[in-house]
Amino acid sequence: MSVVLVDAGGTNIGSVRYALQRLGVDAALTSDATTIRRADKVILPGVGAAGPGMARLRELGLVEVLRGLTQPVLGVCLGMQLLCAHSEEGDTACLGVIPAPVRRFVDAPGLRVPHMGWNTLSIRQKHPLLAGLDDGEQAYFVHSYAVPTGDYTLASSGHADEFSAIVARGNFHGMQFHPERSAAVGARLLRNFLSL
Repeated sequence: MSVVLVDAGGTNIGSVRYALQRLGVDAALTSDATTIRRADKVILPGVGAAGPGMARLRELGLVEVLRGLTQPVLGVCLGMQLLCAHSEEGDTACLGVIPAPVRRFVDAPGLRVPHMGWNTLSIRQKHPLLAGLDDGEQAYFVHSYAVPTGDYTLASSGHADEFSAIVARGNFHGMQFHPERSAAVGARLLRNFLSL
């Protein structure tokens, strides 16, 4: 099985790659369109801002490549947000493969932004990506923008309002949290993705 990490400049690439190595998978880091199209699984990691993330994908000529993929694709953190339609962060048009907006957490008394730390996952739909995951398990989040819940939401979490923690539409999947930092839960979810 060939797994690639899209080299879109995300700072979490090394930790995602190491998490995959612990599962016995050596994922290639690439920005080559042909390599990405030929891979069995594609992971789009990312930490940073939507505008520069999309600008990097455009510079690399990967926007249409990623939109056209038919194999399982996983966006992690910013990578999940880039799969969506539009981000309020920098008023950025994203890949649009998941029909959802990305919105900044609303400032409110006592609400810390960015949302950072462990938070509970609430399962909303059955899906092979969630195999073996129990309702109420926790994952590690670091983000200031979030995707509201919708029919694409597999699991949600809450920070003032409920938001999408795991999404899926067709072959595209996303995790707002960092599976590579989410201990056994994150390892299980990555293993499930590799099994799709």
